[in-house]
Amino acid sequence: MTYNDPQLVHTLQVIIETLGTFAFAISGIRHAAAKHFDWFGGYVCGFTVAIGGGTIRDVMLGVSPFWTTDIRYLLFTALALVLAIISRKMMKRLDNAWFVFDTLGLAFFTIAGLQKTLTMGYPFWLAIVMGCITGVAGGIIRDVLLNNVPVIFHKEIYAIASVAGGLLYWGMFNLNCSITLTVITTFLLICIIRFVAVCYHITLPVLHDENQK
Repeated sequence: MTYNDPQLVHTLQVIIETLGTFAFAISGIRHAAAKHFDWFGGYVCGFTVAIGGGTIRDVMLGVSPFWTTDIRYLLFTALALVLAIISRKMMKRLDNAWFVFDTLGLAFFTIAGLQKTLTMGYPFWLAIVMGCITGVAGGIIRDVLLNNVPVIFHKEIYAIASVAGGLLYWGMFNLNCSITLTVITTFLLICIIRFVAVCYHITLPVLHDENQK
């Protein structure tokens, strides 16, 4: 697989970042609602989740954060807020399914981070790191704002799913698979890992200090 078609790569990048923004914004707004934030607080939380990881990635790569050159990310967060407000009762019935939006955002933004880093000519190991940062950093910021322990540090398989997706992307890249197939396959792997881990309560081993057995 090569990046000889910059227009295709750019189009995929925009689509993936747009979908990821909406999914993460919905997730952030729902968490803010659980803490009884007002509408503005909900918007700030949703927007922070949606752009946090990509902003950190772009700053580390030395480019303008992706949302500062396109107003659509602000608008999609606003749309997510409106949807959350007008469908509040329906969303309440979906409490147990909200991790789906978080998972979709994780998958979309992991791929976005991978692609952007590679198109800038950086090595693949850094692309995997940047993909993970893009996918998980927004959720860390959200949990800090909500005074929760970031989900990445406990309980669920989260960042590991992002890293696994990055490794698969790398493998398919080296096999010269089409970029579309690579994106779809990587997206599905990240989602499947998250869903299986949550469904079967699969977690990483917990660290214990010297006073614990």
